[in-house]
Amino acid sequence: MEGDAAVLIRRVYTALWWAALPLLPVRLWWRGRREPGYRAHVAERFGRYAPRPDGEIVWVHAVSLGETRAAAPLVKRILDERPHATVLLTHMTATGRAAGAALADPRVVQAWLPYDVPFAVERFLAHFRPSAGLLMETEVWPNLLDAARRHDVPVFLVNARLSERSARRYARVPALAHSAFASLAGAAAQTTDDAARLRALGTPDVACTGNLKFDQPVGDDVAARAATLRAALGARPVLVAASTRDGEEALVLDALARDGARTTPALPPRTLVAIVPRHPQRFEAVAELLRARGVRFARRSDATWRADIDVLLGDSMGELPVYYAAADVAFVGGSLLPLGGQNLLEPIALGVPTVIGPHTFNFAEAAHAAIAAGAARRVADADALLDLAGALLRDDAAQTEMRARSTTFMAAHRGAVDRLWAWLAPRLPATTRAAAG
Repeated sequence: MEGDAAVLIRRVYTALWWAALPLLPVRLWWRGRREPGYRAHVAERFGRYAPRPDGEIVWVHAVSLGETRAAAPLVKRILDERPHATVLLTHMTATGRAAGAALADPRVVQAWLPYDVPFAVERFLAHFRPSAGLLMETEVWPNLLDAARRHDVPVFLVNARLSERSARRYARVPALAHSAFASLAGAAAQTTDDAARLRALGTPDVACTGNLKFDQPVGDDVAARAATLRAALGARPVLVAASTRDGEEALVLDALARDGARTTPALPPRTLVAIVPRHPQRFEAVAELLRARGVRFARRSDATWRADIDVLLGDSMGELPVYYAAADVAFVGGSLLPLGGQNLLEPIALGVPTVIGPHTFNFAEAAHAAIAAGAARRVADADALLDLAGALLRDDAAQTEMRARSTTFMAAHRGAVDRLWAWLAPRLPATTRAAAG
């Protein structure tokens, strides 16, 4: 049972959600200007859904693009182990839902997770009646977990990660945080540090099973699409700065201007820099930034773009692996500024020499391990990024060595989905376990 403090704080939390509800459709409409997916199936955000599929439903929640890609091997395992079950894959972002649609399996149905207000989460659980819920990484919603407990739906946090920064934020509302985490049926953490922080917040039955992102499959068509992109760019060195966040593009462009003014630039002549913003709603803002600086650039989405450019703006959806596979060197954004970094394992899995900035607290252990293995290298700022990228682009042997180390590193860390399933299967309800055979 929740203590009085937890009940009071959750009531305040719920009241804030109620106050925000009238504004949320406006926000969805606004975001839908550049990402039309936000304007689709809006009723689902409030707990109204299409008819329920027959039979058992196993619910997997993957909030956004990265979590959805990481969930792919787990979804496949569920479908393989329970041939009569349907996977309900829920999301909160348009990019996540688009990535889930790419799974293209008739036994996977998609929906928005409702907002965390009692009436919406009650409708969601009463409608789908999942046998179990699997929340990817960090998605802990107090009202949803309280309702799941009352509906006897065991909910597990899987591929769980909890940075020191996030743990400190939860510690500011200890009653609410402990109540929410204690409502979980268990958690499978990426690292031992994540596991320790989850236990400290009251999570029961915590294990360390590794990072599913090591097991993410590479699309069969990625190599062919990357080859087509390289052919369009011509025979020139390619540096990809991907998953960049607000403010980072300006840092990279400032560094490029300084490098171009040098007597001997770090980057080889005719180097093509591809900038791929993390969030689609920022594509136009980055294009305006490039125009304002007089940079010769083209947008990937423009069918008539020419190769005689200095910067390619990667404004296409679902092509991040293609950009990485087309690169000679890749920089993973979210790490030049204190934003925690993005998934550095994506380029490493493709064997691309990978560079990260100083701020990778969201991927701390993966970054540390990759650097130790020689599969990634860290720089302090954007100028150091261009210095290192230039050195690698001029040194074929160094590139070859990093590619080999990337392959070895990924092979050594795969198997998280097997460890997760070995931990999870005995903890699932009897009907689910029986279906798995």
